[in-house]
Amino acid sequence: MLNLHNITYTHPDGDVLFSDLNFIVNKQDKVALIGSNSAGKSTLLNILARELEPSSGLVKAEGRVYRVPQLFGQFNDLSIAQVLQVQDKLHAFKEILDGRATEEHMALLDDDWGIEDRCKQALAHWNLENLDLSQKMAALSGGQKARIFLAGIDICEPEIVLLDEPSNHLDLASRTMLYDYITLARQTLIVVSHDRILLNLLNKMYELSHSGVRMYGGNYDFYTAQKKIENEALAHDLHSKEKALRKAKETERASLERQQKLDARGKKKQEKAGMPKILLNTFKNKAEKSTSQMKEIHAEKTGLISKEIVQLREALPDAGRMKIDLDHSALHKGKVLVDAKSVNITYDGNPLWKQALNFQMVSGDRIALKGANGSGKTSLIKMILGDLQPQTGVINRVVARTVCIDQEYSLIDANLSVYEQAQWYNSGILQEHEVKIRLSRFLFSRDDWDKRCGTLSGGEKMRLMLCILVLNHKAPDMVILDEPTNNLDIQNMEMLTEAINEYQGTLLVVSHDEYFLKQINVEKSITQS
Repeated sequence: MLNLHNITYTHPDGDVLFSDLNFIVNKQDKVALIGSNSAGKSTLLNILARELEPSSGLVKAEGRVYRVPQLFGQFNDLSIAQVLQVQDKLHAFKEILDGRATEEHMALLDDDWGIEDRCKQALAHWNLENLDLSQKMAALSGGQKARIFLAGIDICEPEIVLLDEPSNHLDLASRTMLYDYITLARQTLIVVSHDRILLNLLNKMYELSHSGVRMYGGNYDFYTAQKKIENEALAHDLHSKEKALRKAKETERASLERQQKLDARGKKKQEKAGMPKILLNTFKNKAEKSTSQMKEIHAEKTGLISKEIVQLREALPDAGRMKIDLDHSALHKGKVLVDAKSVNITYDGNPLWKQALNFQMVSGDRIALKGANGSGKTSLIKMILGDLQPQTGVINRVVARTVCIDQEYSLIDANLSVYEQAQWYNSGILQEHEVKIRLSRFLFSRDDWDKRCGTLSGGEKMRLMLCILVLNHKAPDMVILDEPTNNLDIQNMEMLTEAINEYQGTLLVVSHDEYFLKQINVEKSITQS
């Protein structure tokens, strides 16, 4: 069981990420931790894993906690055994078997005589049997690193498992294995993910937001149904409050006009009666004071309603959603853009693909590029773009305006600020304030405009790349998306889905997210092996 009591985390710069979080995760619960990219989900997982201290509050965990991280760069200098925290235990095991046992070795092994076999079996289960535990993580692919950490669950045998975007780097086969693990797992699971197939395997949704953590019993489909009901109620409340504000302002205006008429009528009577000036001034001051008090009363009332309206608008889901409006390609549908016949690439004398590829891409097509990790999807994209030539076969391309949003975010210059990067793609068509309006639509506030692109998170870079698409005055004829959903929260994934479905152009998508591919109406696929 996990028990969080009054957990608060404050950034070093003094900004509070979340405060006074209280919730319990019971034994063998399978819980999703969901929320926007900026809500602090990964930070909270780090606190649960005791890799980060909260600013205040208490975490109680019954049992060993194991975390599968989202990012792996910090582990590149470590061996697989070090990452799995079994290096010392394996060394002690071998020393004991070789007859060099010491008390320290026995203490390190702690009667775990099955450690070596468990490591071999876990790695084999995740198709990593060809890896040596002494191998450095830097030499592995993202998919291999993810599977190393997943194998660590069986090796370390924890009671509580924290999974941070576990399916991000996995191909379809490995995702299926992950889904099977989650279905059959007997540990307590806390999962941060935007993978909606995975989320539907969990039995509770814990929504993290600026107002705290709210629990929804049921899987992701149940959660979305409940949120729809809540959002409809919020929209109704907002409409009622806006109506009340208009009425309050009308009442205020009518009251002030009536008071002003009464004051003017009283002043005329007083002047006709020939009252002394000192009395006239006294009556005038009283009238002004009365009017001022009335204004204060009405201002307080309208101010309270306005505050409630702001809170309701912030609570509505559109408050944290990108505003995407892609222009359409000028190419007519049906025009052949790419025609590949028996193409292949050779590395060290060996063909990249067992069978040469034959395919056509026609204007207006929606195509998924499929294949396991390491099957050559990036090479094929480079070939389609004209950056790489096949060693065998022929590929013909029609010159078309293509935008490729890759996993490395290569369109972004790390040394430019967010605003400078946006202007780079503006080509002088839009004025400064118009560029900033578009940045705001992609959730970049005034505080973000001067940030260096190199400091942005993966989700922020993806949003900036999408903003670039909108900024350019010429719509692309083809958009290539390489794992576009990896760094977006669910809310903005849904917005991206809507934008792609409205885009009238050619689309090539690399994604292992079958739910996303179905949502964007992919009609064809190019499969590599």
